Amino acid sequence: MRYTQGGGLSDERRQFREGIRLMAAERFAQGEASSVIAKELRVSVRSVQRWRRLWDKSGPRALRSAGSASPPRLSEAQFAVLEAELAKGPVAHGWPDQRWTLSRIKTVIGRRFHKSYTLQGVRKLLIRHGFSCQVPARRAVERDEEKVTGWVKETWPQVEGPRRRSMRGSSSRTSPASRWAQSRFP
Repeated sequence: MRYTQGGGLSDERRQFREGIRLMAAERFAQGEASSVIAKELRVSVRSVQRWRRLWDKSGPRALRSAGSASPPRLSEAQFAVLEAELAKGPVAHGWPDQRWTLSRIKTVIGRRFHKSYTLQGVRKLLIRHGFSCQVPARRAVERDEEKVTGWVKETWPQVEGPRRRSMRGSSSRTSPASRWAQSRFP
């Protein structure tokens, strides 16, 4: 199963789902139908049927959570240290500007904890702990508004290319001329 936030379920969420499965097991013992259980627990009928097969085979122990797929590489205490390191800023770690990138955070993790992460792994780690992509709140001091305005007026139109001439037609993929002819000469 894939998770939108990446990195699987948290311990709390895993326990919550295990609780739902165990509630279903109690209802299996009472002889309730899978569709009724699914509707009341707000899960799919297929999930309830899969749980019922496991329950029939091995009892309620089969519905318990197996735990996380693998233990996290950084413990909660280590992640707290990482947060403190990130709060110091990139300049404190030798980079010339105040921008954290995934590759820089990966380097800090490697230097500080001697652990190896991929860029995607760093992203998942940060998202799991509530971090998100950020855009600078202020514009750069070095920004030259005249050059930006000149670029937008002179260079961007060349990059963008000419616009199509406006003409009668429709949003369909057929030729506007053939659509016009069909409406005039049925």
